[in-house]
Amino acid sequence: MPDTMNRHFDKHRYSPEARNVYLTIPNIISVLRILSIPLIAELVSHRRMIPALIVLAISAFSDGLDGMIARTFNQVSKIGQLLDPIADRLLILCSVLALGLAGIIPMWMLIIVALRDLFMGVQVLVLAQYDYGPLPVHFVGKTGTALLMVAIVALIVADVWRNPIVTLLHLIGLAIGIWGIGVYWLAGYIYFRQGLALLRDQR
Repeated sequence: MPDTMNRHFDKHRYSPEARNVYLTIPNIISVLRILSIPLIAELVSHRRMIPALIVLAISAFSDGLDGMIARTFNQVSKIGQLLDPIADRLLILCSVLALGLAGIIPMWMLIIVALRDLFMGVQVLVLAQYDYGPLPVHFVGKTGTALLMVAIVALIVADVWRNPIVTLLHLIGLAIGIWGIGVYWLAGYIYFRQGLALLRDQR
């Protein structure tokens, strides 16, 4: 097990192609995406859903764009590998917070998502003490993030109009959100196990 983990998680590197550079186009895009998150949350909390959807769509497009540029033009960086998951988690957390403040989702959903991100934040800080970078993204983590983003978009769209079909969309969005939270926590457990294996290897 330790040998396998060592092959996947080099404590001195983030990924084989990551470089120690900061001012790159993908990093600038990631920073702009992070800066857009408070705007999205503000719009959603005040139920300005159409502008929120537009900004959210631009943010989602930039999420794929920065990764494509980084890989195509060899601009993958250590700081970029930190900024991307931070942006995803902040987007989810702030969007869920805004939906909760607007009364669109129950507050317990916000609390559960926030606890998971707090848990993961503590793990990142602990691993950093041993010079480990962020853990590789697991497909379960990607799935949980995708489900939550679909739920967020569905709930925002459902709040734009008032009719039986949209009410059904709201319920579907809540169901996907609950499923997404479950997968989100499952990914957190997987990351916890991976981090624990790394710490055990220090002994």
